Parts: sequence; structure tokens; C-alpha cells
Amino acid sequence: MDRDLDVDLRHLRAFLAVADELHFGRAAERLRIAQPALSQQIRRTERELGVELFVRTSRSVALTAAGRVLQGRARAVLGQVRRDLDETVRVGRGEAGRLDVGFVVSALPLGPIERVQAFRMRYPLVRVELTEGYTSTLLARIVRGELDLAVVRDPDPDPAVRLLPFRTEAFVAAVPRGHRLADRAAIEGPELLDDPFVFFPAVAGSLATERNLAPVTAGGRRPVVVQEATTWATVLHLVGAGLGVTVVPESAALAAPDTVVLLPLTDSTHRSELSWAMRADDDREILRNFVAAE
Repeated sequence: MDRDLDVDLRHLRAFLAVADELHFGRAAERLRIAQPALSQQIRRTERELGVELFVRTSRSVALTAAGRVLQGRARAVLGQVRRDLDETVRVGRGEAGRLDVGFVVSALPLGPIERVQAFRMRYPLVRVELTEGYTSTLLARIVRGELDLAVVRDPDPDPAVRLLPFRTEAFVAAVPRGHRLADRAAIEGPELLDDPFVFFPAVAGSLATERNLAPVTAGGRRPVVVQEATTWATVLHLVGAGLGVTVVPESAALAAPDTVVLLPLTDSTHRSELSWAMRADDDREILRNFVAAE
């Protein structure tokens, strides 16, 4: 058969009702339509297929061989359509599908993974994939559509990205044991200006760099970065090895080894800001459900 068939779901449902009941009257009652209209639908389906589906007598209705084949196929088709439509509705409501979530490692102590767990419990049909990275690389992947959202730290502004506040925290100084300030209960940031710094590379983001160094910068002077590393854990281990000092968000400081002393910054009002980032034009329900999960 090389032509398209004009048989819709309504015709299949009508056929199945008659095939199940083997009685046009009962099938019409089941479908809540008039019996003549049902008979017309069945005849139209038979004409479209070019085969008889029922053997009719004045006393009985029976399926033909073709009708028995269609009965199984129609039931499978209608069942699959029902499942597909149910899934479509769940996806539209943000209750099914896939969500790709990124995060900066330093945010982990502040609860983003707990948010993922709460979301998974509430929406078990959504597959959540996690990816770690720099703030700058996570934002680039969001813009490219490779991630749906990410928790990022002090991101550079981007009109293609929408930010929702997540957490705000203070900075602390990190110095090696044996440092001249290590025995102090707290220090002022500019006291570290003459020390070599261990810090992230500039690719991590200009706002993140400026905000992190702001507690130390004073009178136009900036600290000199002598060593770079790609994670806070590495930065802090290098500090502990005596390669320099640094300023770190409080949550990231939890990765500090015993060779590092953490010191509050008494004169600083600067804060590191964590945000959920997503594409500015992405208003899917699944994202709203994730952000609202507690």
C-alpha cells in the first residue's frame, strides 16, 4: 500500500469498542454516540483500509482475520499515544525530562546538592545530571545550551543569563602556619598586601577576581599573585606549603589543610555572592520547580 491512510485515533477507538463488545449497540453506548454514527465510522475505516474488519449478520458481529490483527495493533497504538501524551503533560509541568545542573565546588557546603536531592525526591521522573566547573565555564555552557542551570560564584554580568540569589558569605584570610600573622585572632585585609598571593587564574572571571581581592586592596595597591591554581583546595594546599597567602570565601575555606590558618577580616564588608544562573529566555516549568525545591 503506497498511499497515506486517513484513519485517526477516533476511528481506532470506535473500532476497538465494537471489537471488544462485538455488538454495535453496546459499543455505541460505551462511546456515548448514536449507533448509526458508529456504523458510519466503522464503514469509513473499512473503506479507507480496503478490507472488512467485521462479519455482520442480523444476529451477530464477529471479527475478520484483518480485524483481529487491527484489534491488537489499535490497542497498542492507543496505549502508546496515551503514555506519550501523559509524558508530554509531565514534561510541560516540569515533572519529567532531564535537567543538566552545574556547580562550583566551593558552593557545596552551602547546600546546592541538597536542593538537587529535594528536587529528585519530588520529581523522580526527572533525570538530573551534575557537572562541576569554573563560574565562567559554567556560564558559557549555559549560554550554549549545554547546561540548564548552575550555581555560580560572583559571575560577570551577561544579558543572556538570568541570576537568582542563592547564598551570600564573607571572606577570610588564609595564611600558612608560621606566618607572621598566624597567631592573631583576626586581621585587617590590607595587612597582607606585601605578601605573595596564591589565587585563581583570570579566566575564572573578572568580577570574582575583583571581589575576592577587594578585602585586601587599599590605597590603589593590589596584591601580587605569584602562583595560580584551578581549585580552592589546591590554592589552600599551596598556601599551606608556604607559597603565599590568599583570601577565600568562608565555605571554600572548609577545604583548608592543617597547615593553613584561617583569619577573620575585621574591617571588610565585602561578600561573595552565589547565584543560580540560567538562560534569560528559558522559562520552562522544570526550572521553576527546581528553584522552588527545598
